[in-house]
Amino acid sequence: MTHLLKKTWVKYLAQALAVAVVIAGAVFYISGQKSVVVSVDGQRQEITTRAATVGALLEQQDVALAERDEISAALDSELADQQLVDIKRNKSIEVTVDGTERVVHTTGMTVADVVEQLDLDKDSEVSLDEDMQLAALSDELEVITPKEMTLVVKDKKKKIATTALTVKQLLADEKIKVDGNDEINVKIKDETDKDVKDSVKLAAGTTVEVIDVTVKTWDETRDIDFETKKVKDSSLDKGDTEVKTEGKKGERELTLRQETRNGKKGEEEVLKSKVTKKPVAEEIRVGTKEEKKETSTSKNTPTPSSISSTWAALAKCESGGNWSINTGNGYYGGLQFSASSWRNVGGTRYAPLPHQATPQEQIAAAEVLRRSGGWGHWPSCSSKLGLR
Repeated sequence: MTHLLKKTWVKYLAQALAVAVVIAGAVFYISGQKSVVVSVDGQRQEITTRAATVGALLEQQDVALAERDEISAALDSELADQQLVDIKRNKSIEVTVDGTERVVHTTGMTVADVVEQLDLDKDSEVSLDEDMQLAALSDELEVITPKEMTLVVKDKKKKIATTALTVKQLLADEKIKVDGNDEINVKIKDETDKDVKDSVKLAAGTTVEVIDVTVKTWDETRDIDFETKKVKDSSLDKGDTEVKTEGKKGERELTLRQETRNGKKGEEEVLKSKVTKKPVAEEIRVGTKEEKKETSTSKNTPTPSSISSTWAALAKCESGGNWSINTGNGYYGGLQFSASSWRNVGGTRYAPLPHQATPQEQIAAAEVLRRSGGWGHWPSCSSKLGLR
């Protein structure tokens, strides 16, 4: 009986030990497991693992890291239960900044992250929505930074900050209208590109000058002045003159052009010229005959040969010998013609008024007057000189 009880006790003890071993093994196995989260660019996955390190975990999950990828923990660090392993993949983004292409390596998720990484001016112009995910990016990202420039329009200068890359864009942004006649000058780093008609790449410090140009063309008929030829004539007393051929003005048809720049008119430019009526040259006979010596005892009555000195004496009396005098009293020149007398004897062929003509021309007109009425046209002075 005792032997039977002993045998039964041994059997139960063995079974209990076996169960204990199984339970201990299970507890040991369960205690080595960890529940972790792996996040790749925001995509989270919960994983149960017995990996001892972060690197072992990634190897088990076939997660490879590229050179520029970022991870929240070192690969050889011990993996803890409930740990978050955060991986941010590198993205190589093609970016054009102010017209210059470059590649930006970033672990950011959106366009805004790239712009922030570039550390650009907050007023920069970005071609894509800043909330756009880089993973969905199909178009090239273009960024234009503000540039300090000087804008001169119609001689008025002002400083501006603009994201325009070309002259065309700048003028559109500033609402400046130009036409084909206007001139645009661009000065970049002390070099001026004059009369720019198309797009020129702009940079900080550029000066853009807009000159308002208007062009006027018209047709006009203008007079052609005639020449005056003087011919010596020995039949006339020295100093006397006589018109042989009256001069006549010609005519010319012109096509003219004139530029006005910022309101300032330029010189007239002749585009076409055609003579429609030729001028007739005026021919004046100039006396060369020397005066004869006086044989009479009278010193007050001049002979024909002394007419030149007579006119000089008469002018001395009438105007003090000032052939260009105009006192405003209605009489002009050395011989004090009235305007009507000057016109009546044809004096306007020489000049509009007597004082504007030469002494010889005034004398020539006076000879016509003297022949029609003698010295009585100068009553006072001719009497003083004994001419009548």
